[in-house]
Order: sequence, then structure tokens, then C-alpha cells
Amino acid sequence: MSTSDKDQITELQGFSAAQARIEIDQRNISSEELVRACLDRIELREKKLNAWAFIDPELAISQARKLDGEKKRSEIHGIPIGIKDIYDTFDMPTAYGTSFMKDHKPNRDSNWVSILRSAGAVLIGKTKTTEFANAFPTTTRNPHNLSRSPGASSSGSAAAVADFMVPLAIGSQTGGSIIRPAAYCGVYGYKPSIEGLPKGGVRHAKPSIDTPGIFSRSINDISVLRSVSMNDPSQVSTASELSSLRLGLCHTEHWKHAMPETKNIIKETTEILSKHGASVENIQLPDEVSEVMEEFSVIVTSEDARAISEDCAKQYENLNPWSQRVLKEASEFSESRYQNAKLLAEKARERINQVFKNIDFIITPATRGEAPLDIESVEPSYFNSVWTLMHLPCISLPAFTGPNGMPLGLQIVGSINDDLRLLTEAKTIENALNSHNHQEQ
Repeated sequence: MSTSDKDQITELQGFSAAQARIEIDQRNISSEELVRACLDRIELREKKLNAWAFIDPELAISQARKLDGEKKRSEIHGIPIGIKDIYDTFDMPTAYGTSFMKDHKPNRDSNWVSILRSAGAVLIGKTKTTEFANAFPTTTRNPHNLSRSPGASSSGSAAAVADFMVPLAIGSQTGGSIIRPAAYCGVYGYKPSIEGLPKGGVRHAKPSIDTPGIFSRSINDISVLRSVSMNDPSQVSTASELSSLRLGLCHTEHWKHAMPETKNIIKETTEILSKHGASVENIQLPDEVSEVMEEFSVIVTSEDARAISEDCAKQYENLNPWSQRVLKEASEFSESRYQNAKLLAEKARERINQVFKNIDFIITPATRGEAPLDIESVEPSYFNSVWTLMHLPCISLPAFTGPNGMPLGLQIVGSINDDLRLLTEAKTIENALNSHNHQEQ
């Protein structure tokens, strides 16, 4: 994002969801004013960024105006949220990132969308995604540098939050489609445990692996949206002392693919956290994890083909090359191989759960490096897909800047269903990193 673009951000556009909540509760602003500010930012930047699949300003304003006249339903009442275009919305088209379903209008909301709507969120529009949320580039651009990639299938949501179009947006992850766009675009990305956010009603979901996720500009905003979404009053608590944390540094078997900037931030993170008293030790993933990762594509491709085959039956020539390959390869995988791959995944999850008996969290790269200049391709999710398949919660912190001035994320991974503690201690780690960076300036 250029300096001039940053200068044009208004106070309302720069609000986090938590800041906006305070201002709305104190009647300093209305939801309608906040939504109009977001729409102004979208109008200013959308032609360059291309983050939105659908925006109807009047629909968004009418939602906000109605909510302004109601009693507060939740902590996200009146807060605008971007919705990834894989989630059905009864009052907006849902194209699932395709060209041939652009006029599709569902008659009901997906489960999570329904919860957000009931909680009083303003569903401001549908963010761009790849075709059926698969690993194929979109036309969305990175707000920090329009010539660089914004990530994979949740790129519209990540870019919209990073560019101050909305304070919150939702996405999903199969391989790395929460963590990687968040890291590339310099925002927080949270991929929960497999059941850590509402699922269901997502038409093309891969059931054993797909996970909803959140993009924001603060950990507290993630915590609030998670709390409302799960009807769980628990919130991020006061950060603890680093000296109480046992951290495992995991390079993964893909370390050779990491760019120098990623290797540098992992080294720097280790040094900073150790200096602050955290216990940091190198860990290796169990052999069972490497074994099942060789079958990752079997699980993803098989479930992907089943999910999209009905809608693609008469549209094969209109599909992008990735979707065509999915349908072709899935027919080559036997049902027995698919079922065996799922069994291997279960065994690997049992083994990786044992790792967390000796550590609290894993520190690991979020991406290979800075967002690549090649926006016509999608990099493999080297440092993400393993955690998705293992059903573990992850968060990417926008903690560093690379050699070309682009954001670099740090990924922290927690144990299964320990999501709230992950968010809490991510703040502990972030505080230490911020303190170090401030001293260095």
C-alpha cells in the first residue's frame, strides 16, 4: 500500500472491530456511519484491488440502519464483515468463485453466515475466492504491492481487511488459504481446530479437512468473533509470562524451500523468545505425519471431486485447469486408497497430539517468504497443509517485514481444541516481539 493510500484512510476505516464496538456503544458513531466509511474505502480502492465478488451498497446500508434501531444483540452488532464467496447468503449471489454460477442465488445462509446475521453483523458483501476455493489464482491483488500475490483462495478476505475496507472477514482453509494470505497481506489469520468455528451448509466443502477461519487486524477481534460464532463467553485472557511457555521450533521437512527472509525471522524469533525466558527446543514431526502427507492429495482430491462433480457435470470446458485435474485425478484414486489415507491421518493426529505433552505451542514458518511477484501461479502450501490435515489451530502474526518491504508472518500452532489458549499466548509472543522491535528502533 503506497503512502498516499495510507494517508487516505479515515478514522472510521482504521477502527478495529473492538474500537468500533466502543464507539458505537457510546453513541459516538452509528453502524451506518461505519458501513458508509467502509463502502467509501471500497469505492476508492476496489478497481485496483479487486477483492470483492459482490457489493450492494444499499443492501449493506439498509442492514446497518436497521441494526442501529435495535437493541445490541452481541459484540459484533453493527460491525461490517466480509464473507468469502463460498458461504451461501440468501440475499446475495454466491458464485463459489466460478464464472458459470455468477447468478446463483441460494435460498438460505450457510450455518456460520446465519449465526453472524443473527448476532447482528452487517454482511457487507462477498469477497473474492478461487474457483471452488481451490489452488488457482484469482484476480485479487496484494494491497501492499499490486504486482504481488495476495495468497490463495481466501485472498479477497485477507486483502479487504489489510486495505481497511472492513475490520473483519471470514475465509476457509484446505491447504494454506487462511495463514498464507494473512501473512502475505500483513494481517492476522486464524485457522481453528477442525471444529473450532461453525461448519455446515458449505456446498463444496471437503469434510475431513476444510476449516473456516478469520482475518482481522488484532488478536482481540479474532477472539470476539470466535466467541460470538461459537456462543462461547470465553475471551482472550491476560497474556502470561514467556518464561512459563515451552515452545517447539519446527522447521518441517520443507525447510529447504524457505526463502532467506523466512529463515532469518525464524532465527530472530527463537533468539528473542529465548532471551525473554521462553523454553525453545527444536522438534521433529512424527514419522506418521510425513507418511500421511504423501497421501494428502488423495484425501483432498477425492473429497473435492465429490463436492464439485454435480455442479461441474456439464461445465467441464468452463472449469479452470486445477478443477479439471481434480476431476480427472479423483477417478484414478480407489475408494480403498482414500479410506486408508484417512486412517493414516487419524493415526498421525494421535501421534502429533503426543508431541504436545512436552511443549505448549509450535513455532513454524507461515509462508516460504514474501508474497511472490508471480500472481499467475499459486505456491504450494509448504508450511500450512500439514497443520490443516492434523486438525490443529494456527495463527499467523504480522510480526515482520521482508527485504522488499512486504509483510512476513510468523505461524504459531496449538494443540487440538486448545484454541483460546493459542490466541492468548499468541499475544504473549507478539508482545515480546513488539517490545524487541521497539527497542531496536
